[in-house]
This record gives sequence, structure tokens and C-alpha cells, in this order.
Amino acid sequence: MPLIVTLAAALGLALLLGFVALRLRLPALVGYLVAGVALGPHTPGYVADMGLASQLAEIGVMLLMFGVGLHFSVADLMAVRRVAVPGAVVQMAVATAMGAGLAVFWGWSLAGAMVFGLALSVASTVVLLRALEARGTLESHEGRIAVGWLVVEDLAMVLVLVLLPALVGLASPAGTSPGDAAAPSLGWAVLRTLLAVGAFVALMLLVGRKLLPRLLWLISRTGSRELFTLAVIAVALGIAYGASAFFGVSVALGAFFAGLVLRESEFSHRAAEESLPFRDAFAVLFFVSVGMLFDPKVLLERPLQVLAVTAIIMVGKSVAAMGLVLLLRYPLQASLSVAASLAQIGEFSFILVGLGASLHVLPPEAESLVVAGALFSIALNPLLFSLVEPLRRAVLARSAWARSLDARPDPLAELPASTAERYLARHVVVVGYGTVGQQLVAALVAQDVPCVVVEQRRERVEALRAAGLQAVAGDAAEPETLIQAHIHQARLLVVTVPDATDTYPMIRTAHTLRPELTVLSRAPNEAEAALLVEAGVAQTVQPREAMAQVLLQHTLAQWAKGA
Repeated sequence: MPLIVTLAAALGLALLLGFVALRLRLPALVGYLVAGVALGPHTPGYVADMGLASQLAEIGVMLLMFGVGLHFSVADLMAVRRVAVPGAVVQMAVATAMGAGLAVFWGWSLAGAMVFGLALSVASTVVLLRALEARGTLESHEGRIAVGWLVVEDLAMVLVLVLLPALVGLASPAGTSPGDAAAPSLGWAVLRTLLAVGAFVALMLLVGRKLLPRLLWLISRTGSRELFTLAVIAVALGIAYGASAFFGVSVALGAFFAGLVLRESEFSHRAAEESLPFRDAFAVLFFVSVGMLFDPKVLLERPLQVLAVTAIIMVGKSVAAMGLVLLLRYPLQASLSVAASLAQIGEFSFILVGLGASLHVLPPEAESLVVAGALFSIALNPLLFSLVEPLRRAVLARSAWARSLDARPDPLAELPASTAERYLARHVVVVGYGTVGQQLVAALVAQDVPCVVVEQRRERVEALRAAGLQAVAGDAAEPETLIQAHIHQARLLVVTVPDATDTYPMIRTAHTLRPELTVLSRAPNEAEAALLVEAGVAQTVQPREAMAQVLLQHTLAQWAKGA
């Protein structure tokens, strides 16, 4: 019973060592990795079936990417394209150059050095998601940038995996690769891959967006919870497999787009909840499978090479990513978060190294070095995330250059000089441009009420200004941001952000700048509403209360029609 034994051994040992890791104040995933090392072929004792373990891990990758798609809309993906696309491309190029240079120094062939460098350049989406979910920052601006960045990396790796045999063929003396005597031309391979990926994305966005929500609606009408759960898992795995089998897209990206098209439906939250236990269990199997690949002898035989590989992954890639984000005029906090997100490697690196070995361009020790780098970078990644905020404070406290960089003028942080006078006095300042903020601003514009939006996400501010609306990028709790919104001459301040803890500093800052200002705010519940009123809010609105009022209005209107 290899499947049952592999599952029992992997999950049982991961549970035990994960618990021990937590008691030692280490991340649980360290325990999962050690469990994999113990079950692998390079340590004494029971050896789990590596083929089955890798396939189970692949299911975990698919389910995790499906969950990301459920929380990551097309608009979010497009919103971060200006930093994710150039950032991912340049960062991969820099990391590839560093890894290839190191391999050439060791005496490897140029083709093998390039494959090795590419393997070190791409981060693991699974590791990133676990880190963001553990910190509760998956929905944050930095989290969206990091996820968008890795989606671009995954798309690039799909292209690399298709083109690699052709590139190796061109580099061979006879124009053919050892593994493929009839390698297609490079141009045709590029065109074919782009057409296949484009066809899959178009199919999902144009057809899948209509069919998949309809399917879940039909299943939900049966009232069977198990059928709905089965439908969610079948959609995630089925589309992931279909993307790989028919379009040449990786199963991870296929599952991501499956979640992406369901994101717009009314069943997205329920689908995320139903698939969560499966995602957690199979994600553990992913980390166990990574540990099974690790051979501890590499630490004794090649300690300096392992150290150099780990340094490129955790230092070289991070510094390159941080510099790119800063060059794109994002704050220090965002640059450090993205740098920590990319300081690891994972599933695509193993696939690429395996392909390089099958094409006979990589030496035998390449896989051991990549796995060792993955193991150490994955284990240390949570530590890097925990150091982001202390490092930011330390850098700002000790470096005048860093403070000037962090406080540099942002063209989106102030209203343009050409702003009309009606937006500078007796206007409404709206904080937040989420779902509620968008509806409010649209209603104000329809009533020709002048308003200025304060929003932390720069992409939303850019979109607002492109639409001809007035907006300022920044934190409404900071005096400088509200001053740029001309709060001292505003008539109203309306706070639409859902978290009441973020609202209190905004109210204090606003009343400091203008004590007589009237403030309206969204409140999550009655208790928070009472506290907000004590803090100086003139009127609060609760979701349930607002819904009841709307239902009452419609009820009375329909009753009047019947009378």
C-alpha cells in the first residue's frame, strides 16, 4: 500500500516534527522539511515513495494556486503590472547572471551555467503564500505586488521550460541537443508557446468566467455541501491538468486562473473555505517532498558551494529586488517585503534542474546544490519576514540617505497644481477606495459633489487620476497626507476602510488639523461604533444596519405598490 503508507508516514512525522519546531519557537515548516529529510533515501530507516510524494506535493501546489486566484482578481493583477512585470524580468536576469557566473567559476559549461542560474532566479509561490498567510498580509499592497511578481516569474518559467531544449540544440556543435535530435526552431517554439498560453488565458477569461460560476450555482442548488466541495476540488484539479495537457501551461498557473475566474462569482468565499483544509494538508506534503530530495552529504562534501548558492538566493536576489522596487518609486516598506518574499526557491527550480540534467548540460552535483539552497532558504524565509520592520526602523534611524529616500516627494502624494478650486474647499475627503469607497465616490460624482480620495495603493490613485478624479496617495493617519487633501478646508471626512483600528489615528489627525470637521465612518459592529462616536465621529454606519435599512425601504416601497 505505497500511497497509504506514504501519506501516513509523511503527515504523521510532519505533525510530530512541526509541533516540536513550534515548541522550539521555529516555524512549523522547518519541522516539515526535517520530516522529509528523515523519510528520504539519503537517511537511514524507512524511505517513502518519492514518486508518489512528488505527485501529492504537486496537488498541494495546484490547490494553493487555486486559493490565490480566489483572492486575486484580474484588476489586482493589472494594478501591479507596472512593478511586477519589469521587476520580475530584471530580477530574474540579475539572479541568473549571478548564478551562471558562479557556475562558470566552478568550471561548468556555459549552457549548464545558464540553466543553473535560471534555477536560482525563480522563487516558490507555495513558500510565499504560506509566509503571507501566516503574517496576514496576503491582501496587503505588498502582498499583491509579491504575488503578481511571482505570477510573472511563473509565466516566464513556462516559456523557459518550453524553449530550453531548442536553446540547448542551438548551442550544440551539430545544432541538435543530445536529448532531442529534431529540436524545433527557436522562433517557432516561442510563437507556439505564446499562442498556447494566450489561448488558455483567453479561454478562461472569456468562457470560463461564465461557465464555472454557472456550474457552482447549479451544484449549490442541490443543497449538498459535499457535492459543492467536490465540485470546487474537481474544477481546480481538472483545469490545472487540462492547462498542462492541452496548452503546455504549468499546472500551478492553470489552477491559478481557475481561481481567478471564480473570483468574480458570488461563490468565491465559499469555495475558498471549502478547499482550505485540502490546501493546508497538501501544502505540508509539498514541504515534506522538498526535504526528501536533500542529501545531507552535500554539506560535508561541498560546504562552500552550498553557502555561495544560499547567499545568491537570500542576499543577491533580495538586494536586486529591493533596488528595483525603490527605483520604481515605491516606499522602503514595500521594497523590503518584496525582497523577503523572493529570498527562496522551490518547485520550478527542481523542474528546471531535472530538465537540465536530462539534456546532459548539468553536472550531477547541480541538483544537490539547488535542493540544499532551497532547503535553507525556505527554512530561513520566515525569519527574514520577521526582520522586515526592525530592519526598516534601524535603517531609517541610522541613515540620512535612507530617510531622504523614504520621504522623497511622490507625484501622487499631492494634488496637481492644475486642480480646480472647487476641490480645495468645502469638499468631501473620502478615505479608502475599496468596494464601499468606489460606490460612494461614484454616487458623489453623479450628484456633482466635489470630493478628494485618499488611498494608500498607488495603482488605484493612478487609475482615479486617469479617470479625471482627484486623489492623493498616502496614509490618512499621517498629517502630510490629509494636508495634501486640503482637510483644513474640507466640509466632511468619510472613512470607508473596514478596520476600525485604522480609523482612530485618522480621526485624531483630522481633528488636530481641523477640530470642527464632521467625520462619518464605517463601523464593523455596535461596540466599535460606540468607540468611534466617543473618538469624535458624528455618524457611523454598520453593514448589517445599512442592509436592514435598505431592505426596509424596498419592503415599504413594494407594500405601497400593493396597496
